[in-house]
This record gives sequence, C-alpha cells and structure tokens, in this order.
Amino acid sequence: MHLSTLTRLQGANRALITGSVAPAGYTLDFVDEPVLVKGFRKMVRNLEYDVAEMALTTYLTAKEHGAPFTALPIFLVRDFHHGAVQIRKADSGMTAPDLAGKRVGVNRGYTVTTGVWARAALAEAGLDLTSVTWVRSGDEHVATYVPPANVVQAPEGRTLEELLLAGELDAVIGASIDHPDVVPLFADPLRAGLDVLRDTGVFPINHLVVVKDSLVAERPDLPRAIFDAFTEAKRRYVDELRAHSDGAKKGQDRTLTAVMELTGSDPLPYGVEGSRVTLEKLIDNAMTQGILTERPAFESIFVPSTLGMRG
Repeated sequence: MHLSTLTRLQGANRALITGSVAPAGYTLDFVDEPVLVKGFRKMVRNLEYDVAEMALTTYLTAKEHGAPFTALPIFLVRDFHHGAVQIRKADSGMTAPDLAGKRVGVNRGYTVTTGVWARAALAEAGLDLTSVTWVRSGDEHVATYVPPANVVQAPEGRTLEELLLAGELDAVIGASIDHPDVVPLFADPLRAGLDVLRDTGVFPINHLVVVKDSLVAERPDLPRAIFDAFTEAKRRYVDELRAHSDGAKKGQDRTLTAVMELTGSDPLPYGVEGSRVTLEKLIDNAMTQGILTERPAFESIFVPSTLGMRG
C-alpha cells in the first residue's frame, strides 16, 4: 500500500527518504513541500496526507478541535529554545522579568511549538507571561483556535525584524534574525537548555508523526510498521552521531551530540514512556499559556496500540 507522506529531510529520517529503510508492507510516497509548515496547515485543514510530520502543539491544538488523525510517539525533532528569544544588542543585559509589560513578537502563530517552549523558558526565568503583549506575525494552523486576549496581530506588511529594530517590539521569539544589532536574550542558549535537561530531564520535543484515523482503523498493523521503520532510520542516525563526535558539528547534530554527552543515552528516544516527563511539561505549558482548554490523556494523544512501544 502506498502512503502519501509529509516530512522534511533530516538525520533521523534520512534512511527512509533514501529508501534504505521502509515500513513492512507499505511504501511511503514523500510529497514535495518546500515549506514544511505549509504542509502542517494542509494536513490540519484538508487532511491532505496519509502520514505527516507535525509540530507538537499544532497537533495537540488540532486534536482538541476534532482533527481526524492521531499521533505515533515518533519524536523526529527536539531542540532547546532559549536561543529563540532575541533582543536588540543595545538592550544587552536585559533579563526575562524585564519583558513584563512589553511587546514580544512571535513568529507565525501563537501556538507554534518553538514559541510555547521559549515562553516556558521565559516563565522559568521569572517572567509573568500574562503581563506581555504577544504580537504574532501570522495566523494559526487551526482556524477555529482563539488565542488569549493579550495576543495581537503584527501590522500587515511589517516583519518581526523590522519591528524589533524600530523599537516597536522589545523582543522576538522564533524569528531567527541574523543581524549585527540583534542578540539572544539568554547569553549561552545551549548551556541554558542543557542545564534544564540536567535538572529536570526535559529535552523539548518539536515534531512528531501523525496518521489518518481512517487508515489506522482499516489497517491495525500500520502504526507498528511505521514506528519500526522510523525507529530503524533514527537508530542509524544516532549511531552516526556517536561515531563522529568530533566537536565540529553544527545545528541539530551539535545539540543532539551535546545531549548524548550529558545523558549518555539516545538523544531522540521514541515511545511515550521515554518521553513522558517532556510530554507532561509541554502539556503543562500549553494549558497555562491558553493553548489547550482541557488536559488530554496520553490514551487520546497517541494511537493506543503504540503506547507501550519503545524505539
């Protein structure tokens, strides 16, 4: 059976996309979606794919609003998000509590997962999130979601970078601004994230994998086949990271290697039990930030047959 599949090429799924790993009994037909987040929207609004990578809070929001797809505990992307908070260089020395009463831009929608984790980092550093006006640069993937009253829209035609540099925003989240006059709020973002991991066991999850409910109902073997294939592809990637821990890595490879060095274990564990602490923390944040209205049980978040799977 062929399955239309949305995902972005990355280390953890490279073996699937190259075809060296495949789910037993199925063929994944990878769609060409240059901007992954546009694919999230197509899945949420039009159920366009059979299998899809999706941002975690986009998924939780969609599920609360009745989306007919369910997640497998395949956590393709994890990252720290202290570095996602940026300020003007002229404001260096500002701390998280200094943003109280200020305007902070959030890239795209309020429910974007990076924004959720970054706001959590600000809250843990002492900021009252309800005191901030959050200025989003886009709308939400889940059209029926209504954000809190302190979330407003950025002026049309203005970018978060422009607004920050003009002093109309005091900080931005998730904008990835590369400008000499813009710096991270947290001086050493990777170290800050690793400290949280060491102290709490939380390594933020960004993306997981969802499957149409109709397919799961028709083919009970499908969740296991997909889980096993993604697990094997990820295992090969993690083995590569272990074999080449030379300190010259960048981006995701560098972060995952640092997590391995700190924990001594797989930095991308699949399965609910290996990620329960992180999942609970994300749900806590989604509740306190006004993204979810009811706390979901894991039995409703993940395909029930996958709850005991580990990879």
